[in-house]
Amino acid sequence: MRFIKMHGIGNDYVYVNGFAQSVRDPAALAPLIADRHFGVGGDGLILVLPPSPGTTADVRMRMFNADGSESEMCGNGIRCVCKLAHDHGLSQANPMRVETKRGVLTLSYTLNHDGKVNLVTVDMGPPILTPKDIPVNLAEPGRIVDFPMDQAILPTSSNAWRESSGLDPRMTCVSMGNPHLVLFCRDVAAVPLETLGPFLENQPIFPRRINVHFVQVQNPREVTMRTWERGSGITLACGTGASAVAVAGALTNRTQRQILAHLPGGDLSLDWRPTDDHVLMTGPATEVFTGDWPTPNS
Repeated sequence: MRFIKMHGIGNDYVYVNGFAQSVRDPAALAPLIADRHFGVGGDGLILVLPPSPGTTADVRMRMFNADGSESEMCGNGIRCVCKLAHDHGLSQANPMRVETKRGVLTLSYTLNHDGKVNLVTVDMGPPILTPKDIPVNLAEPGRIVDFPMDQAILPTSSNAWRESSGLDPRMTCVSMGNPHLVLFCRDVAAVPLETLGPFLENQPIFPRRINVHFVQVQNPREVTMRTWERGSGITLACGTGASAVAVAGALTNRTQRQILAHLPGGDLSLDWRPTDDHVLMTGPATEVFTGDWPTPNS
């Protein structure tokens, strides 16, 4: 099976061109091929497929986390889907329409001097803020914005990190087609993400688990963030998460609606447009290498 290794600012996936070949059991393949010691290595597996009958999309994506669970969307991953589709001759449409489990999203892109996709802007659509639709099992009539975390979830282990990180013990929850928990603090480097991430991801109030983001506001138009990704662990970037952070920052008056998000793997530009409530996310897409995977495991 031919694969393509790609990443969006370090959020890396193994991609398969589903127009040319099929994957019998992608949920079983994902943990094997994403293993960083015994496989290709990555945050998961993404299939680029023909669109479903009756849709207006150019291509379709299915995204599997490193644990084999299927997710609704991946912001960094969809930029690479656009690059793969264009650079490998599946679609030359610009804007390109990509079918996801969140619906059909529109992407526009620029080309470098070699005629390859460079930067991609994704119309992520409007954020989902109703608790039952995120979903979050809290009996709140409205949005979960700066909600006191003491009333819902709080780690019972050592609290020294809270003081050193300057944690604001209030949470904001946003869905960008997949669920996100946003927490603000003074110093993201002081957050023990490797322990807090899985603890928060699997709290009972999040019935479909949740992506966890700690955010440090540098100024009203610039933030630094770290991510624990549901089903994959600590990742260098999360495009849907950065979009959720832009929404959370604006909702809580910590940031403006246009921000630059610094993630461990690079930067993303976000714009939560007041005209139509859509979030636009812009960032690069990079192809790293291609290879062959033994077919018995595919």
